[in-house]
Amino acid sequence: MSPWVWLALCVLSGVGPARAGGVDFTAEERARIAAHGPWPPAPSSDAGNRVDGRAEAIELGRRLFLDKRLSASGQLACATCHDPKRAFQDGKRFTRHGRNTQSLLDAGQQRWFGWDGAKDSLWAASLAPLTAQAELAATPGSVLARLQGDHALASRYRAVFGPPEADQALLVNVAKALAAYQATLRSPRTVFDDFRDALVRGDAAAASRYPAAAQRGLKLFVGPGRCFFCHAGPAFTNGEFGDVGRPFFTAAGADPGRWGGLQQLFASPYNRLGAFSDAPAGDARAVGTRHVVLGPRQYGEFKVPGLRGLQATAPYFHDGSAATLDDVVQHYSALDETRLHADGARLLQALKLTPRQGADLAAFLQTLSTRAPAAEARQRPR
Repeated sequence: MSPWVWLALCVLSGVGPARAGGVDFTAEERARIAAHGPWPPAPSSDAGNRVDGRAEAIELGRRLFLDKRLSASGQLACATCHDPKRAFQDGKRFTRHGRNTQSLLDAGQQRWFGWDGAKDSLWAASLAPLTAQAELAATPGSVLARLQGDHALASRYRAVFGPPEADQALLVNVAKALAAYQATLRSPRTVFDDFRDALVRGDAAAASRYPAAAQRGLKLFVGPGRCFFCHAGPAFTNGEFGDVGRPFFTAAGADPGRWGGLQQLFASPYNRLGAFSDAPAGDARAVGTRHVVLGPRQYGEFKVPGLRGLQATAPYFHDGSAATLDDVVQHYSALDETRLHADGARLLQALKLTPRQGADLAAFLQTLSTRAPAAEARQRPR
């Protein structure tokens, strides 16, 4: 049942504020909580990647993801910066372009890729580090040589794409295999999901097992904190971009964020409108690429990250400037509103949290991570 239908039924039946383990949630707050699930979501596929969801492509991509021989130096693999033991990121403050390395968990659920959204598909996002001189620096010739030197890998490639040739399509195919693998990476269920599901089915006993501090923090999240506007849906992100008051200047100069990312997207032959996409002309995901508009307010805006598994993905923000969840909460509590874009509707305001409220909000955020080690993230069935 849709959470909004469920809310309407609550209102019509006269159901008012409801208590779960000592915390009162209104019908509207319950509907907002319900909208953060269920988890995991139903599998989806990318029409722009013809091998997405194919078991043999996923296995090829997994092997390539871990293979340092794919890089020109023989010293780097995708897993170097996206370490499976660290929730598929590296734990460093920043690497590329003065930005923090993002986790790949739940990447298959995303619409835009990178802090600036310069890529509009997971395979295009995989192609960028594969070919970047400062990263793997692969070329059609080097990849073909690598395949020719590994009979088993070459056989797997041929089974998915046919005989390899030293051309641009070879690099795109490798990127699409990498994307097929990454699309299976899913953050596990959490204690929040157990609470959300119990709340939806009306199981007060099960809901009461959710820590009281986390419930109070959740009430802030879906209530006066208004966090749910940007951190929406089951993945806790609306997938878009915003200015949250973090500096966008680096040692190399200003980081233009979404403004620069859109310029790259429009200029790329690998976007969803280009010849390398496998999607038909009516591809629904291409609509966003075709109609997105570049504007000055996007300067210094960065992608709204998902919040699942965030205990394993410190440090936080695009510049890695927040070392802990407490630092993140404090940023929003004491937000300098003069740093925000002045035009348009402003959602963000300084929360001015009390110490207890700050601790409660952090307690809730912690429950969006599994108790199991990050390395135990499982591939989703396809």
